[in-house]
Amino acid sequence: MDVSWMTKYLAEFLGTAILIILGNGAVANVDLKGTKGFASGWMTIAWGYGCGVMIPALMFGNVSGNHINPAFTLGLAVSGFFPWAHVAQYIVAQILGAIVGQAVIVTVYRPYYLKTTNSNHILGTFSTIDNVDDGTATSRRGATINGFLNEFFGSFVLFFAALGLTKNFFGAEVIPAIDKLLSSQGGANGAATKVADMDIATKVQQGIVGLTTGNAGSLAVAHLALGFLVMTLVASLGGATGPGLNPARDLGPRILHAILPKSILGESKSDSKWWYAWVPVLAPILAGISAIALFKIIFI
Repeated sequence: MDVSWMTKYLAEFLGTAILIILGNGAVANVDLKGTKGFASGWMTIAWGYGCGVMIPALMFGNVSGNHINPAFTLGLAVSGFFPWAHVAQYIVAQILGAIVGQAVIVTVYRPYYLKTTNSNHILGTFSTIDNVDDGTATSRRGATINGFLNEFFGSFVLFFAALGLTKNFFGAEVIPAIDKLLSSQGGANGAATKVADMDIATKVQQGIVGLTTGNAGSLAVAHLALGFLVMTLVASLGGATGPGLNPARDLGPRILHAILPKSILGESKSDSKWWYAWVPVLAPILAGISAIALFKIIFI
């Protein structure tokens, strides 16, 4: 889809906001006292985050690529799959989207924040913390190490699998094969040498519209699978930290948690655990760079 970069930034903002509304909204429904979903279980959260990734992917995957994750944007840029000139704008849009999405959660769940007495449950609806942390200084080292390992390997699986789903999906070889054929014909009489340069009428004339449409359908299924990937990661590796797997998903809401007063979040609001905040930012970034580079070496 041919859209402006400003439209792409907006798509990243909206996609990240939707991710937080659906994902952290599910956490709030489970962890905040008095909600109808209170203590309903971990799979409610897994479904919330799975759909929180799947729905923006289907909405904006063809617009901005639906990164909605600074670690993914940076990993793609390092491996040459995304222009560095737009990295900062994408990341700013993602973090702002996360903050706005979290503000929506606070707005609709405020009565239940006021009822909740567990400070970790309040923070948990915003950001992540390793479950090794018991509120004492002596537990911080273990929480940091375990949290880093969990976030790194969870993020690595996310990014490596996401590229596999969107690059190696069934039918992915069709368009490159057509491009090769067109290129071999040398663009005679001004004809396009790539499928991406063709309008729908040309595709019909060339008899390839069905092939390219089928290719798009396979990619749409791949974006559905992204949601199930995230849901499974939350169910399997989420028990330790949440998980974050996304610097914007953790940092943006944590900033808001630090800013909002107890009059909004309740008397049980505690500190924002900034000593841990670097973990769900740095670990996914390192994982994103590593996973995407490895994928490029093996498959591209």
